[in-house]
Amino acid sequence: MIQRILAILHARNLEFLRDKATLGWNVAMPLLLVAGMAAIFSGGDRASYKVALVQAEQEINTAAHPYLETRYFDFIAMDQEEAIERVANHQLDLALDLNAGTYWINPESPGGYFAERLLEASSEEGAWRRQPASGDPITYVDWLIPGILGMNIMFSCLFGVGYVVVRYRKNGFLKRLKATPLRPVEFMSAQILSRLLLAIFVTLLLYGATRLLLDIRMEGSGLALFLVAVLASISLVAIGLAMAARVTSEELAGGLLNLVTWPMMLLSGVWFSLAGAPQWVQQLSNIFPLTHALTAARDIMLYGAGFADVLPQLLILAGITAAFLTVGAALFRWRGA
Repeated sequence: MIQRILAILHARNLEFLRDKATLGWNVAMPLLLVAGMAAIFSGGDRASYKVALVQAEQEINTAAHPYLETRYFDFIAMDQEEAIERVANHQLDLALDLNAGTYWINPESPGGYFAERLLEASSEEGAWRRQPASGDPITYVDWLIPGILGMNIMFSCLFGVGYVVVRYRKNGFLKRLKATPLRPVEFMSAQILSRLLLAIFVTLLLYGATRLLLDIRMEGSGLALFLVAVLASISLVAIGLAMAARVTSEELAGGLLNLVTWPMMLLSGVWFSLAGAPQWVQQLSNIFPLTHALTAARDIMLYGAGFADVLPQLLILAGITAAFLTVGAALFRWRGA
């Protein structure tokens, strides 16, 4: 069994490595995106103001205080610990607790300075207690890098497996494999290992390049981050295999894969945070494995989270993997439906 899996694994790796155009694009595209984002967002502070409201309810009552009616401000409901942490890291300009009459501000934040001035202007003198929240700034590029790496893993795993299996079935390669002692579970295991090795190799290469060129933030354990990348890759490969289990048309496979990748790219927090999005959007995003992978990766890279902190996301990724591998194995056909 092991020899058969290794034989298929070796053949698939050679096929990918000999396709120089695909290999080059997998490496060059994310690097170009990172370089472009770094050039666009590195010049000066952006003219946007975000204020956290420390409260349990997600619904914000703008009539509670004149300050909440200020134009060009984005008010986000959040718990106190998270709000203070984000203010300290320059992700938010101010954190405000209306009930306690307290606000937190990073003295080094330009946005916080103007947010504080407006708060004082809209309130009576002495109405607020000022609390400092200091910390190193998290730039947009720091926040974006996990999203870029995750997006690269997503496309590589889903399309790299989905299209390959459908092409194998369409050109009769799977039919020939059926005549060998190779079983479906062995074939799927080889595909998972092959794509996992290639995805992790490219991701490590991109991570090293961005660390070298952009000096991105890394506060937590590299081993924990590696485990997140591995589980994310396997879960996405499992989804790709499940979707390609019976399909014989490359056009249909492309449509199904796009049906998964585009919502995942928009709702998993690749490009922007969903902190200010409606609650139903945030809940919907939790069905995607990329959401949990990026949450864990950012917690590790930006806030120094350890294994215990990201364990819920790791368990969810493992559960998604098990579910889709089971579905894929049950639906898999050598010749399709």
